[in-house]
Amino acid sequence: MPKLSDVIAALEVLWPPEWAEQLDAVGLVCGDPDAEVGQVLFAVDPVQEVADEAIRLGAGLLVTHHPLWLRGTTTVAATGFKGRVVHSLIKNDVALHVAHTNADRADPGVSDALAAAVGLRVTGPLVPDPSDPAGRRGAGRLGELPEPMTLAEFADRAARGLPATATGLRVAGDPRRQVRTVAVCGGSGDSFFDDVRRAGADVYLTADLRHHPASEAQQAGPPALVDAAHWATEWPWCAQAARRLDEVAERNGWSLRTHVSHTVTDPWTAHARAATPPHVPHVPHEPTTSGAPR
Repeated sequence: MPKLSDVIAALEVLWPPEWAEQLDAVGLVCGDPDAEVGQVLFAVDPVQEVADEAIRLGAGLLVTHHPLWLRGTTTVAATGFKGRVVHSLIKNDVALHVAHTNADRADPGVSDALAAAVGLRVTGPLVPDPSDPAGRRGAGRLGELPEPMTLAEFADRAARGLPATATGLRVAGDPRRQVRTVAVCGGSGDSFFDDVRRAGADVYLTADLRHHPASEAQQAGPPALVDAAHWATEWPWCAQAARRLDEVAERNGWSLRTHVSHTVTDPWTAHARAATPPHVPHVPHEPTTSGAPR
């Protein structure tokens, strides 16, 4: 079996730390570099349920997309849930490694996996990384559908390709509108509206869209919007990442098995369906006389 240091070195070739955004927190969080690793679990979130899954599996390494601490900390005491995660992992000889925005910008990266999940042919990055002379790395991806379809049909296609969550997918735009070119961004993508519009995409699939940015984007015209759960847009990367590590292990003759966590760590657990068609509830009120005190 390879040592943890060997596996981490391989992961940092796949997703170099220098590709991460300046304030990101990527790399090895805990673990003994000299420990042997026979199994690796890939997941989106380093939460307790995923740590417990890695322990049950007997994994020597847990690789997550999201950092455990993004802004640093002064304590790993088990008095908090993040400290308990670290204590659980260390007590059971499970290392934790994070590949976040460096995996977002990679080729292939998080948005490539998202594009593949919804059946797109990727044509390039949405926001190219200026440090990549080949123009293949960067944030988000642009792609094409095999054939034109309505926005409603694309939304159904995306819903089938992504893991189910309580909130499902939200759509902004005329459901009958024909779409062919698609921009995607795994995770929160409302900062890229201008880039999507410049690229001429018919529809933009991402996550965490807020009211005001989405409303303003729709008022400004195309593209249509499809908003999925953050976790769902990034989970396809786990299988992609596991395959890439499998290829490294095979080249090096390592006895190493990779696994993908199917634990749903999306924080939303239920969805109360609104009335159809949408309506504004009637709120009784007392008429007032203009200028009269109440």
